Amino acid sequence: MHLIETGLEGCYVLKPKIFEDQRGYFFESYNQKKFKELTGIDVNFIQDNQSKSSKGVLRGLHFQKGEFAQAKLVRVVKGSVQDVVVDLRPKSKTFGNYFSIELSEKNNTQLFIPKDFAHGFLVLEDDTIFSYKCNNYYNKQSETGIIYNDIDLNINWKEIGVKYKLSEKDLKLTKLKSLFL
Repeated sequence: MHLIETGLEGCYVLKPKIFEDQRGYFFESYNQKKFKELTGIDVNFIQDNQSKSSKGVLRGLHFQKGEFAQAKLVRVVKGSVQDVVVDLRPKSKTFGNYFSIELSEKNNTQLFIPKDFAHGFLVLEDDTIFSYKCNNYYNKQSETGIIYNDIDLNINWKEIGVKYKLSEKDLKLTKLKSLFL
């Protein structure tokens, strides 16, 4: 596994070592000991989630507050996404900054997202399967988010030739500024 810094403290890109031959490929998608050695972070993932989406679906930007905040390790099993995270730690020097990366079944890249980050993704291919590990259980009452097109964040979402599809809940999300006033 190879670690790449994102510019947002504690948020990392992880590229696996892939072993390929005429039969196909093999890679270790997660190893807690190696993860801790590379990042210095001792995280205990307790819940795995998976979603399937069509091209143009935009999920997010979501996060859980307080004691239910979640660190996540995300990856794409099939298809591809533009993955975006936003630093929501008010005392961080990168507060309000975002990082974006393409995750796909071809690159097998993963993204570690610390607690107190908003997260979302835009699906770039039909039948994309997105998988993520969480270090805390989901709690509906602590869930909130930021609208994907907040002009203060100025996220450069990809143009993919189809209209974005958002849930009613995601269309009602607020701007970053209103969460921290």
